[in-house]
Amino acid sequence: MIDLAESARHTKLQLKLWLPLGRAFVKAALFVLGPVKVIGAYRVPKKGGVLILANHLADIDPVVLQSSCPRAMHFMAKSELFEMPFVGRMQRAFGSFPVNRGAPDRAALKLSAALMNDGEAVGIFPEGQLSEDGELQEIKGGVALIIRMAPGVPVICCGLKDTNKIIPYGKIVPRPAFKRIDVTWGEPRSFAKGTSVEEITGWIEGQLRELTDGR
Repeated sequence: MIDLAESARHTKLQLKLWLPLGRAFVKAALFVLGPVKVIGAYRVPKKGGVLILANHLADIDPVVLQSSCPRAMHFMAKSELFEMPFVGRMQRAFGSFPVNRGAPDRAALKLSAALMNDGEAVGIFPEGQLSEDGELQEIKGGVALIIRMAPGVPVICCGLKDTNKIIPYGKIVPRPAFKRIDVTWGEPRSFAKGTSVEEITGWIEGQLRELTDGR
């Protein structure tokens, strides 16, 4: 599995060219579509493995999250995207890897943990799908299994607000939100190897609710 983690790491070309170019383009686009206000990005660990978790409102969330994060990250993305020629190439160019939804994908879970243990940043939307009504959905247990496979690696949650104003549910074409989009980072936390799935998912849910609606 470590060989898979090594092969999935960002290349120098991705880090030095594609990611900076992509970040600059996205920030310019979001200035027009948003604008976006980023709060607390300094809390993201600057080096070493880290798991980044965010709520999922719109198809634009990965680019908003990456543009708001000081580190390059690997996204776990649904496998269907990799079957689309252009989209699949873009996913791979920016370091994403596929996960099969609907059944436990142990290979994707193990790869996520291996990347984190290898010092990489991994981004996951723990609801597993877009929220149709904008409300936080059930946190899938698979993310807790990843955390248990990488004990001690920091986990940080990020709350996205109103990204579905840019791409509403069921739509594919971005549009101006005509309001500010907030991206709020929480405090990182590490979990011991024996931490229960229930404790981990409960913490994630609490963090995302607090970061998105203050409850």
